[in-house]
Amino acid sequence: MPNKQFSESNRVQTFRVGVDIGGTFTDIVFLGDNGQILARKIASTPHDYSEAVLNGIKNGVAELGIDAVNVSEVSHGFTVATNAIIEQKGAKTALITTEGFRDVLEFRRNRIPRLYDLNYEKPPPLVKRQFRLEVGERLNSRGEVLRPLEISDVDRAVEYILDNRVESVAVCLIHSYANPEHEQYIAKVLTEKAPNVNLTLSSELLPEMKEYERTSTTVINCYVRPVVENYLTRLTDGLTEMGVSVPLSVMQSNGGLATSSIAKDRPVYCIESGPAAGVVGAFHLGKRLNIPSLMTLDMGGTTAKASIIEEGEMLQAPEYEVGGEVSVGHRLLRGSGHILRVPAIDLAEVGAGGGSIAAVDRSGSLRVGPQSSGAFPGPACYRLGGLDATVTDANVLLGFLHQKHLLSGTFEIDAELARKAISDNVARPLNMTDVEAAYGIHTLVNSNMGRALRAVSSERGRDPRRFDLMTFGGSGPVHAVGLAEMLDISRVVVPPFPGVFSSFGLLVADVEHHFVQTYFKTFERMDITALSELLNGLWEQGRSQLRAEGFDDNHHEIITQMDMKYEGQVSDLTIPFSAGEVDSESMNSVAKAFDDEHERSFGYSSPGTGYQLVNVRVIARGLPEVPRMPGQLELSDTSNGYSSDAQRDVYFGTNHGWLSVPIVNRKTLTGDTTKGPLIVEEYDSTTVVAPGWNATADQWSNIILEKDE
Repeated sequence: MPNKQFSESNRVQTFRVGVDIGGTFTDIVFLGDNGQILARKIASTPHDYSEAVLNGIKNGVAELGIDAVNVSEVSHGFTVATNAIIEQKGAKTALITTEGFRDVLEFRRNRIPRLYDLNYEKPPPLVKRQFRLEVGERLNSRGEVLRPLEISDVDRAVEYILDNRVESVAVCLIHSYANPEHEQYIAKVLTEKAPNVNLTLSSELLPEMKEYERTSTTVINCYVRPVVENYLTRLTDGLTEMGVSVPLSVMQSNGGLATSSIAKDRPVYCIESGPAAGVVGAFHLGKRLNIPSLMTLDMGGTTAKASIIEEGEMLQAPEYEVGGEVSVGHRLLRGSGHILRVPAIDLAEVGAGGGSIAAVDRSGSLRVGPQSSGAFPGPACYRLGGLDATVTDANVLLGFLHQKHLLSGTFEIDAELARKAISDNVARPLNMTDVEAAYGIHTLVNSNMGRALRAVSSERGRDPRRFDLMTFGGSGPVHAVGLAEMLDISRVVVPPFPGVFSSFGLLVADVEHHFVQTYFKTFERMDITALSELLNGLWEQGRSQLRAEGFDDNHHEIITQMDMKYEGQVSDLTIPFSAGEVDSESMNSVAKAFDDEHERSFGYSSPGTGYQLVNVRVIARGLPEVPRMPGQLELSDTSNGYSSDAQRDVYFGTNHGWLSVPIVNRKTLTGDTTKGPLIVEEYDSTTVVAPGWNATADQWSNIILEKDE
């Protein structure tokens, strides 16, 4: 039945739809022209994720009492590509590379995540060795031909690809970023003789130095491209059949939206689309609230992701890993996954979610995560056969979560099963009471998430106390106050609909495209004219892309960055470059900014030391005529007629013990201060306000938690 709140007043109103796929739930948000919100969580359909998306949109349209033609936009974040890598279910892929370099994917980087584990094995390459094909040729770093391309080798490689029915081909030759002619010839032959094969050239996808990074990125693009193409095609066809005729937009890992055609062609830019969307939502909401510096924590069922927004800017990382172990939130612990050298919002991730498993190890110590109970069987309290103790079971036992229902009464749980799992797996082996064990689980998972928050703040030379903490995800607001106390943060913001906040982030993101080109020169040997021509070319490339998508020149924002290091260093930092004339004065300004960032990040700098430019980057952002963030948000009623408890006993540790706590919903909070302890229950999440903290709600329906002075 249509929701009465919407059925009469909103028939002619248009709605934008944001959809984020998770391992357990698919989150859907409808955002109306006047800021009205409908948020829903539905079970994901792993056999075909598009089914849940289409069913969710269809149900939302019916509930709102509108027609499909009233949907003005569909923006999407998905895990399809990530799952294909983790499950090794991508396309049958071949790699064509320079003779002598077929094992670059095997050698990788000289890093492993477990330093003293002699039995550790790196994940297998996505291309088997028999499909890594060599061709005779060689360029130097300036793009000069040292050995011409052997045409017979190219013909032999193409014949092998046809004989073995390869689906995708990655072409990555040494130094092709400086001269793409050899790769272009191979592409010409492949297009003529194998027109049905998916093809990616490294010189087009990533014209940047570093052979392993460029090869890995090109291979991943090929490996997941057919999977993403098929998924997005099914989804767009389903939307068209439903009567939704608007183009589909896809979130990129860098926080910008792209068309589905770009996502199909270059899926590597969209692999971390879900986590990025949450940070984008926090960024735009922070601007509206005039909070320029935010630390974000997105805690879901399996992992927690942390990031920071500093002085109104999201921090970007030039690379990240995919398909490996979950990191422990330390920036130096890498090597368990496949490198993707594409821009992404800088995130630290830990295996800490509602489904994270708690157990006692052989040394008699309590461990929480990174293993997760997943969507099935899930936490023990879900009554799906799970026997392991999880973070959700602990929160139910402590009274933080409702002990009979979740999702406003639509999802039943069993507190006794949670108690039994904690007793059998944790309390009894450690000679603790069930409640002590549950609180230990809750405290330890907070400690794990604190490592992720420190990884993006103090380990980067940022004081966490300067930031407000914005928490979202289904489990984030439960743990928010404990994390804030751990990092001595005095204010926490819980946005509206926190459990589906990443879907909201999709609806306020801007269209954005990133371009990069290697320019490896010391400042002393730099040709200012050549650098200026290179930048002008990238700027025009960005503007052309935006014009093609309907943005006139008055609605372009062009951002320029430079990857720099001191001469002799290996690692570089990305530094903003003020758009304008490239001259000695502007380069001196970049050098000064680099010194400052080096001091902040590493604790020292060396002004005047030889500076090395590595890459130049351009971000082309399309600005809408009407702001995508509405002036006001109005939450729909998501209770489905369900009434929560008015009071519940909650355990707040040995200092406070069990306290009888009022249970309220977000709409009952006002601008007046409500003292904790307090539990705020809503459809998609629960916010715990501990003793010593106060809660208010602002005009945007954000819950503001502040420590009682």
